[in-house]
Amino acid sequence: MQKNTYFISDFHLGIPNFEESLAREKRIIAFLNSIKQNCNELYIVGDIFDFWFEFKTVVPKGFVRLLAKLAEFVDDGIPIHVFHGNHDLWQFGYLEKEIGCSVYSKPIIKTINGKKFYIGHGDGLGPGQQKFKFILGIYRNYFFQRLFAFFHPNIGIGIANWFSHKSKQKTYSDNHAFYGEKEFLIQYARNFLKLEPIDYFIFGHRHLPMIYQLNENSSYINLGDWIEYNTFLSVNENNVILKSFTDTSVSFIYHK
Repeated sequence: MQKNTYFISDFHLGIPNFEESLAREKRIIAFLNSIKQNCNELYIVGDIFDFWFEFKTVVPKGFVRLLAKLAEFVDDGIPIHVFHGNHDLWQFGYLEKEIGCSVYSKPIIKTINGKKFYIGHGDGLGPGQQKFKFILGIYRNYFFQRLFAFFHPNIGIGIANWFSHKSKQKTYSDNHAFYGEKEFLIQYARNFLKLEPIDYFIFGHRHLPMIYQLNENSSYINLGDWIEYNTFLSVNENNVILKSFTDTSVSFIYHK
């Protein structure tokens, strides 16, 4: 059986309500069950949760089905790589210790089947976005993280969930528009290619699934999300395919 490396991103579990989040979680579980037998490695490229903060002895309740499935993958010898997203960057060791995932706070470069992959969530990369980058800098600041940890979880998580939900509502319409060469992650990828050749740039964050040819040797790929598109990337020695789990007749590509 040919083994594949899989990439998925942007589950945003927790929004907009318990019922819809649970249905999405079960859909993700169904996908993971469908790939387990031929999965070589699994990359989850950020925003698993719409909000996540690890207090010293407390983590947000819920999501037990997904966490158990990820632990099952790791226990069966399938490596899982998790990237911080801008909604769930407050990870301080739980997924590594409890589940056995490898967790990354910054993009990495990985060689897969002889090809170079640049992998990261995508938040804060590229030109512009000054307001977003300022807020992201506060989120990533150790002092403010420790300050937030002094809140009782009932208060802190409640406030953070409210802000996170409001932010998602504000940016939802942008997830459907394609800006071509003005896409900030496409601009970032083009600038990075001036420094180092990369075969595939793999990002989440943007929510719009696409494969975009940067040049004859390099492509930008956005993994979409599981709120609307239910998309995943499958990589093996012969193919790099971006597909929808719920509509297998659809594949995604934007030409240069």
